[in-house]
Amino acid sequence: MSAIRHIAVLDIGKTNAKVVVVDAGTGLEIVARSTPNRVLKTGLYPHYDVETLWEFCLGALSEFASDPGFDAISVTAHGAAAVLLDGQGLAMPAIDYEYSYPDEVCAAYAALRPDFSETGSPLQSGGLNVGAQIHYQKTQFPAEFATVRTIVTYAQYWVWRLTGIARNEVTSLGCHTDLWNPQTCSYSSLVDKLELRPLLPPIASAFERIGGILPAVAAEIGSKQSIPVYCGIHDSNASLLPHLMRRKSGFSVISTGTWVVLFAVGGTLEQLDPDRDTLANVDVYGKAVPSARFMGGREFDQLTQGQIAEPDVETLARIIADRTMILPSIIQGSGPFPNHKAVWVNGEPDGASDRNAAASLYAALMTQTSLQLIGAIGPTIVEGPFSRNQIYLSALRSLTSREVIAAPGSTGTSLGAALLAGAKLPVESVDETILPLDADFDFYARHWRDSTVDARLLL
Repeated sequence: MSAIRHIAVLDIGKTNAKVVVVDAGTGLEIVARSTPNRVLKTGLYPHYDVETLWEFCLGALSEFASDPGFDAISVTAHGAAAVLLDGQGLAMPAIDYEYSYPDEVCAAYAALRPDFSETGSPLQSGGLNVGAQIHYQKTQFPAEFATVRTIVTYAQYWVWRLTGIARNEVTSLGCHTDLWNPQTCSYSSLVDKLELRPLLPPIASAFERIGGILPAVAAEIGSKQSIPVYCGIHDSNASLLPHLMRRKSGFSVISTGTWVVLFAVGGTLEQLDPDRDTLANVDVYGKAVPSARFMGGREFDQLTQGQIAEPDVETLARIIADRTMILPSIIQGSGPFPNHKAVWVNGEPDGASDRNAAASLYAALMTQTSLQLIGAIGPTIVEGPFSRNQIYLSALRSLTSREVIAAPGSTGTSLGAALLAGAKLPVESVDETILPLDADFDFYARHWRDSTVDARLLL
């Protein structure tokens, strides 16, 4: 097989999907196209519009096939998703993980699921546990479920669309699905309780070349050759992978987007608290990594009302001096304060720049809380949108008293997926040293922490 020069990456995020071409020699993005990821409200339940996403992916691959061209395809996708297939295609719609099930269904599943000590996976709201999704689909729609022949994790669903070959993979199985036991590196007891084992295809390494694209796909995108497709990876683990390849243990990676997902490499699994959204994720090598998460990107968008207005120094100083702050949680049901209802302290600001300043400080405080819960040590690398938020970075530097590194680029997910197909790590370049905020912020942070502790005691 000839050398791989360019790698096309299908990057299916919860909010947006992208197709990116990465230069294999430098690890840098060459071109990219993106589209919103829609949820359809029709049919059995809310579900992802996978056909529109598929048409988008084919269109982008067709556009990129000749210029700049690509010699391999890799895939990364958000977690908390699995797809149920019959002999031809979808047996049931790909359910949206934010959909909430009836109380009696949730209670039945809670009684059925394995203990946190087995899976490292806390009980989540809605369908954030893939096991809960499958339990709901199986018990509420038995006729449709009877047609299911294969269950694939979400990144590997797109690999199946490209190659016709079904596989599963550990980073997607190990992200709070309830289906995986990271201690034994095997399926959990839930798989047999739900009688799923016959429906699960072989597990492949994320680095494995699964096969070439189907002839129909090749014809659709205008390719005259069978392009190899690699197994793919959960998106937050894709962000983690470059750092695992580059650094020694004792660091944290914060992958930001709709979710803020935190990995503490060298952290402590023993102190994980399932009631505060800490968990064991599984990295690409099958190793459990202490992790935490909160829906920080969506919370930030709600707090700022979607308005981009970078605060100046005077605005930030005033927000801190006035102790204008938001207590968690804007999005309930997940994060370090899952049952606490958000409240503004000292009045809700009106201006866009004021709201942006308060939202940035809130995101940093939530991040630091989660880092503490997973025993984070060493430098903290921030990827995604928050890596460009100077207030967030400086506040996090103050709160942790450790080095904070802002990783360049839009996200690390595309690079991580490209590494699976043999792309080289790019030369590491980071933003200038992140300086802490001044001493006034220490009092602000102390007031926020004391207020959150008081609020938790009242729950």
